[in-house]
Amino acid sequence: MDLGIAGRVAVVAASTSGLGQAVATALAAEGTRVVVSGRRGDRAREIAAGFPDAVGVEADLAAPDGPRRLIEAAVAAFGQVDILVLNGPGPRPSLAADVTDADLTAAIDSLLLAQQRLIAQALPGMRQRRWGRLLAIGSSGVAVPLPGLALSNAGRAALAAYLKTLAAEVAADGITVNMLLPGRIATDRVAQLDAARAAREHRPVAEVETASRASIPLGRYGAPAEFGAVAAFLCGAGAAYVTGATVRCDGGLIPAV
Repeated sequence: MDLGIAGRVAVVAASTSGLGQAVATALAAEGTRVVVSGRRGDRAREIAAGFPDAVGVEADLAAPDGPRRLIEAAVAAFGQVDILVLNGPGPRPSLAADVTDADLTAAIDSLLLAQQRLIAQALPGMRQRRWGRLLAIGSSGVAVPLPGLALSNAGRAALAAYLKTLAAEVAADGITVNMLLPGRIATDRVAQLDAARAAREHRPVAEVETASRASIPLGRYGAPAEFGAVAAFLCGAGAAYVTGATVRCDGGLIPAV
């Protein structure tokens, strides 16, 4: 299926590993010009070198000027930004009762403010050209808050509310705004969460993984490439009538309608 985005410019935040890298890979396969980014500049450049038309940019989105510098680097390389994929590392696991002011501030800074700063840099050009795709990599905790992930639940839900509001404001400019919610995708982050749960519950990691797979109707963790394929579709021309949506890629994990 031709997604109609060959030649478009895509910036994928935090794309040196995990879901971000999977999305960057899927977009590159569709012929987009990709900006791979992350704190590990060498790794970003290494990944970009494996794509047909890409650059790797070292970017610390936690720094106040990090989002601006990333978008400026993309424009310097390719002239514009058509697709912006919002992504970032998740906060540490935590119980709601244990959250401190500093914890919550850090989570909001990472999961909401850094993403809003990226959008603020890329949006004016999209509006001027009357075409754009904003896609956030979220969490199934947006649909159903996940036990032990209070900081992630709070920060990602705040981003989802912001994006839903923004979607209505920019729809007439030809810009779609969506969030893609992963379930248990086989990434290092999920492995870390399984290990944290095993330690918290004093259980072997293998036992936690087996129980987790049993809770998924498809009976397995998703492959990063499967997530990347859905993300690429939402960035494509064929998804022009999908906006303000939270889409799940979770193997049926979330039981809510």
